[in-house]
Amino acid sequence: MPLDSSTYALANLRVDGRRWNELRRIHGQMSTQAAADGSSYFEMGNTKIICTVNGPKQQTRSGGARDSSKEATIEVELSVAGFSGMDRRKRSRMDKRTQEMQYTISEAFSSTLFTNLYPHSSIVINLHVLSQDGSLLAACINAATLALVDAGIPMSDYVAACTTGSAAFHAGGEEDADPLLDLNGAEEQELPFLTVANSGGEGKVTSLIMETRVQMGRLEAMIAVSLDGCKQIRRFIDDIVRAHGKALLQARLAVDR
Repeated sequence: MPLDSSTYALANLRVDGRRWNELRRIHGQMSTQAAADGSSYFEMGNTKIICTVNGPKQQTRSGGARDSSKEATIEVELSVAGFSGMDRRKRSRMDKRTQEMQYTISEAFSSTLFTNLYPHSSIVINLHVLSQDGSLLAACINAATLALVDAGIPMSDYVAACTTGSAAFHAGGEEDADPLLDLNGAEEQELPFLTVANSGGEGKVTSLIMETRVQMGRLEAMIAVSLDGCKQIRRFIDDIVRAHGKALLQARLAVDR
């Protein structure tokens, strides 16, 4: 049973002025690319993502033979702009970290999308990173959720993701260090952190990725705070979807008059 994150003592204000359980500014849009079946633009702080979705489209093997798979495959392509980070280095699609993120995003949606409705098909998610300042994987998953909804691909629920770190205010051996929600880039460089993707009911973890070492005693608190952050982001995603649907309906009614 996850801990109630509201019981943790407040830490000092962070460098960017947030408390331990505060998200950064979030902004999202849908239908940003007319040429794609679905698209979105998503910001978490200074991390900025453009996502397009194409499909489901029939998948064929080399030679023109139709693919025999009974479910649609989810393909993820991630490209990182060379100007997106401080190192000014463009990541290749063959980069190990890029491939790991592509696989993680694909797996996060494989249990949520109704791929069985589209046999012999593929769904392609293209993610373009314009700026990165922490919580990159979480921002990509959230952007993909909006684009998949925009494409009209059925899913059981939204997939929302959030990153949480463990504060370094305590000695490494102590287990009561404060968790910090939605890390920025500077915090990720200094602190151990994990990313949680959540779908559906409370406590249902779709993906959990941790690339750094952390004391075992801190893990439960970090997951609990991540799930609380996912809940907040899920509400935000729902607000975007509802506002977009309302705008489409109003535009349709205006045309019909």
